[in-house]
Amino acid sequence: MSLAPSIAVPRPTFNSLPLLIALFCLLWSFAFVAGKIGVTYCPPLILLAARFSLAGILILGVSALRGERWPLTLRDTLVFALIGVANNALYLGLGYTGLKTVSAGLGGLIVSANPIFTAAFAALLLNERLTWRKVAGLLLGILGVASIVWHRMSVGTDSLHGILFTLASLASIVLGTILFKLLAPKGSLWVGNGVQNLTAGVVLIPFAFTFANVGDVVPNLQLLGAFAFLTLGGSILAYVLWFHLLRVCGATAASAYHFLMPPLGMLFAFLVLGEHVAVRDLLGIVPVALGVYLVTRPAAAASTSR
Repeated sequence: MSLAPSIAVPRPTFNSLPLLIALFCLLWSFAFVAGKIGVTYCPPLILLAARFSLAGILILGVSALRGERWPLTLRDTLVFALIGVANNALYLGLGYTGLKTVSAGLGGLIVSANPIFTAAFAALLLNERLTWRKVAGLLLGILGVASIVWHRMSVGTDSLHGILFTLASLASIVLGTILFKLLAPKGSLWVGNGVQNLTAGVVLIPFAFTFANVGDVVPNLQLLGAFAFLTLGGSILAYVLWFHLLRVCGATAASAYHFLMPPLGMLFAFLVLGEHVAVRDLLGIVPVALGVYLVTRPAAAASTSR
């Protein structure tokens, strides 16, 4: 028997970040398909007002039932409410209005340009350094996204009116991302997400009753399934994952995962909605995927070196 002192060998820790990123990408990209189904049977503003209000009530209700003290300061509560207006009410209000006349694949594609603008504003306002890898990755992402958008517009399958609404939606999520990193609210992301959703619902309710007609709602199982996914998977789980990624990654790196949305969104739109996917669209995904690798690689390398 050896008398040498035993040395404890540390067990390798499980890195859950790749799984969280994968789950976020799946939820976020499928949300465009669920949103397209939802606005087919329900006016966008009514759908979103109900979705956000229910999600906010569920989140804050669960927290209240658990007997938890309010984990946010007044300042952080107001910040989460402001972000809710940008990241929920404006982003999806404009985006879902665009989905009435834009395919789910193109809607997801346009919003995937989020990293391009987020990287620029993060460099100006958040002092996030733009390395040559990030610049190259963002340029490749622009190339891939632009080529698919140009092809979709050239064949005339999507409305310019809807595209403009979707571009305004893109500007809103960029604003929300920068606000979250700039104002850096503390406290529970779970409760903060509840504040965002409830604020967005309250903001949208008067617009929904003014510009939409409840009589246009067509109740069916498709609408019910889409609404359930959008509320539970989109407004609750996906947003908690998104803000967690913003905290553990830089704004540029976290937003770069949106470049994964075009191929996933097009795949889901093809499988569920039967939307046509041209070979040229598939070729445009190649520079997008390479752009994701280049933009996110520095953040990944930094996290593994700690």
